[in-house]
Amino acid sequence: MKRGYLLVFLAASTWGTLGIFAKYLDGFGLSPFTMVFYRVLFAILLLGTYLRLRGIGFSLERSRLKFYALYGFFSIFLFYTLYFYTVTISSVSFAVLLLYTAPIYSMIMGRLIFGEPLRGEKLIALAMVILGVLLVNGSGTEFSAKALLFGLLTGFTYALYGVLAKFAVRKEEPEKALFYTLLFGLVFLLPFTDFDVPVGAIPYLFALALFPTFLGYILYNHALREVEVSRASIVATIEPVVAIALAFLLFGERLSAEQLIGAALIIGGSVLVHVKEGEKSGKAS
Repeated sequence: MKRGYLLVFLAASTWGTLGIFAKYLDGFGLSPFTMVFYRVLFAILLLGTYLRLRGIGFSLERSRLKFYALYGFFSIFLFYTLYFYTVTISSVSFAVLLLYTAPIYSMIMGRLIFGEPLRGEKLIALAMVILGVLLVNGSGTEFSAKALLFGLLTGFTYALYGVLAKFAVRKEEPEKALFYTLLFGLVFLLPFTDFDVPVGAIPYLFALALFPTFLGYILYNHALREVEVSRASIVATIEPVVAIALAFLLFGERLSAEQLIGAALIIGGSVLVHVKEGEKSGKAS
């Protein structure tokens, strides 16, 4: 196995722990806003130290401030909070699967914003994901309409995260772009955060910042130096598999046969979109 693929696998595995930490922190009575605030705060401290050790400056053009304010609002404040909230009102498995509806939103936005054609494989992927969502939310173990709505909104904001990231790294290094995105996201979280946190929750909050936030991103960024983005995206779909497996082992969460089929359809639809993107990139090269 190439080193790059191993790094992608490790990065996606750390991302798969996001919902696990959210469940543990929910047990301490922390709100999603508070969880996200401390996740972002600790991640900023880690990332700032990393950037300084690498000799990367913190300067930013004034014209970029509005962009990072927008990026931080959608990609940190909304995306992170919606995901954690969905976990707390449903399950880790349910939340992570709806998160992976993101490629479908990206496909629709590509059509509406950039006029990208909806080819056969994209329509197939869309049908797979829609059917998958219906199966995951069915089979007698339905979650509330609110959980379904917030889960789908999480997928949408995750898709926005990817779109905005492409604009960010055109002018700044990926780590620097993440630093400023986190920083602006922290500002939006301040009014909603409860600063009275139980001491027992602090190690979980730090681990949340270290593993799925700081370490996961650094591993993935290094992997992209050796692996094409489209191929890395396919390998990264191991994330929901890791999350579902950990949820089963740690919390006893189970998926029915119908839900497992739905999970396979959602992940399969995501893989199909990424595969075709990879083929398109290869032809363009």
